[in-house]
Amino acid sequence: MSTQTTNAGAHGPDPVARRMIAANLAVVGLVLLLMMLFGILMRMAQGGWLTINDDLFYQFLTIHGTGMVGLAALGGVSVMWNFASHYMQVNGKVLVANFFLFLIGVVLILAAIFWGGYGGAWTFLYPLPAISGGIWSAGAAFWYLLGLLLVGVGILLVCLELGRGIITTFGGLASGLGWPYLFGMKNAVVPPKVIVATSMSVIVTTLAIIGGAVVIVLSLVNLMVPSFAFDPLWAKNIIYFFGHTIINATIYMTVTAVYSILPEYTNRPWQTSKIFVASWMGSTIMVLVIFPHHLLMDFAMPTWAMVMAQILSYTNSFPVMIVTGFGAVALVHRSGIRWDMASGLLFLSVFGWMAGVVPAVIDATIVVNSVMHNTLWVPGHFHFYLLLGMIPMVLGFMFHSTRDRGEGTVGHVSVKWMVPVYAVAGLGFVTMFLLGGANSVPRRWAVHLAEWMVYDQWAAVFAIIVTLMATLFVLRYLARLPRYLAATD
Repeated sequence: MSTQTTNAGAHGPDPVARRMIAANLAVVGLVLLLMMLFGILMRMAQGGWLTINDDLFYQFLTIHGTGMVGLAALGGVSVMWNFASHYMQVNGKVLVANFFLFLIGVVLILAAIFWGGYGGAWTFLYPLPAISGGIWSAGAAFWYLLGLLLVGVGILLVCLELGRGIITTFGGLASGLGWPYLFGMKNAVVPPKVIVATSMSVIVTTLAIIGGAVVIVLSLVNLMVPSFAFDPLWAKNIIYFFGHTIINATIYMTVTAVYSILPEYTNRPWQTSKIFVASWMGSTIMVLVIFPHHLLMDFAMPTWAMVMAQILSYTNSFPVMIVTGFGAVALVHRSGIRWDMASGLLFLSVFGWMAGVVPAVIDATIVVNSVMHNTLWVPGHFHFYLLLGMIPMVLGFMFHSTRDRGEGTVGHVSVKWMVPVYAVAGLGFVTMFLLGGANSVPRRWAVHLAEWMVYDQWAAVFAIIVTLMATLFVLRYLARLPRYLAATD
């Protein structure tokens, strides 16, 4: 008979890891506020409320996109490490290496953008970084790509260490995913939900970063030796495989907070089931191969890749989100849950994840994609599941890790307005993106026509409210951090 697996030798992150997780999340919070500020400035400029030089606008766009992917990855691996380390022994010094690689990479990226003038966006599509029309130098593109590479290497080290822990403790990544249990093998153990999610995240993130690193290294060689060339269509596929996979993986990483914290608030177990394992197995495969739905407008792509992208984009949206979404609702329903900042944000995050996928599935439909993909509809869908899904998971963990026991009951003022205001303003913000896309407002344009500006202006108002709420969240976390660190010494 299979039994739930725990590791009696693991008691959560070691002292080094605790401090590094706290430092990572502090950086995530501060960078998040800075990226939100850049977002506000861009929406105000598009809405005619602010004048920004076009070159500077695209520098803002580049740092905003790159920064959000970077902070999502840093926050995701930090949350995942915290909960996975309750079931296995992992070396916290790896987080130290990741932290410094991240900081060095960020410095290079900032210098390349604001000193070197690089404004090619996070996609860095070969050979475009080297072809700027004189707006930035090859050196600026080189330092930007090198910064990305260092950030990616740091995240890769974390994934490799977590993978090593899973292999050592559970006998392999397949066992961590629960495959022996799913297929009824003798003496198979039932891995905890956190380990299933961690195993999946490690697999897809490792493959994505390796793919991205290959293209970045080749692009760096091209910048140094312009005569060195490779296939641009192949490079574009690998870049979107990297980007789409890693940003999706961050929410699979942070959902470990939902699996771990909500049962504590409801006093109900949330056991691993075969349906749960099968869902995660399906998503592990599909999240690696659905990226071509970003390439449906490329006439050079093979037809079979387009068909696969549409079909799997539909099917990938259901397995994990259904078992997580309906599982969370069932867990909370009539549980007498104690609502506070952490539980409120985590429950919001489940809604944000599930609802945010709906516009993504719509866009993955070929006849819709051919009209909508280069509009504000696409940033609408990924802002949806980041702003209302992934980010609340991280914020919920931040509050949970530093909260005072007994604080933040239903009557607490912060629960009465902070989380709901963030949620409503966030919904308003992403709705303006989606309405703009539905009315064919193009994405990535620094200057908008007068008839488009109403969406930009309302988006800027909602963005300011969201940023104010996020600032309060982050400041509360930073204020409590010294006491938390002292208590864990």
